[in-house]
Amino acid sequence: MLHNPIPFVVLAAVLSACNVQPELLNSELIQQRFGNYGVAVLQQESGVRRSSLYSTENGVRVCRTYAVVEFVDPVFSDLASTHEAVLDGQSIGTTFRDAGWDIRKETMHIGDLQVPDSQHAIAQLMHLDAATTLSLHVYRLMLEIDTQSVHYATVVESHHPLYLTEAELRELYSVIVSSQLGLDEVDAIVSLVLD
Repeated sequence: MLHNPIPFVVLAAVLSACNVQPELLNSELIQQRFGNYGVAVLQQESGVRRSSLYSTENGVRVCRTYAVVEFVDPVFSDLASTHEAVLDGQSIGTTFRDAGWDIRKETMHIGDLQVPDSQHAIAQLMHLDAATTLSLHVYRLMLEIDTQSVHYATVVESHHPLYLTEAELRELYSVIVSSQLGLDEVDAIVSLVLD
């Protein structure tokens, strides 16, 4: 009989930790924190979508996440019909999860960006009264089913300060070192968001 050098309790704990929970979607987290969720596509052209992931307070939409999504081109053929629903304004994560895909975020950067003043479009969507620092999350959105893993889009999200802070993002996600962005790339992304 072979002797196992790892105690059963330790082995059970390790195996339990390997049980992967589905990634919490931004839409689900907004729903949890604010009681409701919606998405409004603000602009969509040439493979790039800008949207407001919002909650409502007293009938007023408050943007909780301003997202800039750059879709991978061409879109993998198995994704075509679901991708069309996304292009028609549906929530990306929910739409693909409902179609049977698992969602994984490969974080490339967590940081912040400064919204210059309350007149900026993002500040108005978020109902911010002054220049404000927003947390910033940049990631590759990976879709997985069976043994397939597909890079669907690169996503840049800036979050309302009452929704997700940079510290909270760091608790939720780890930056993948091999994918980490340089300062010039981060500056370019901040410019893309603020334009």
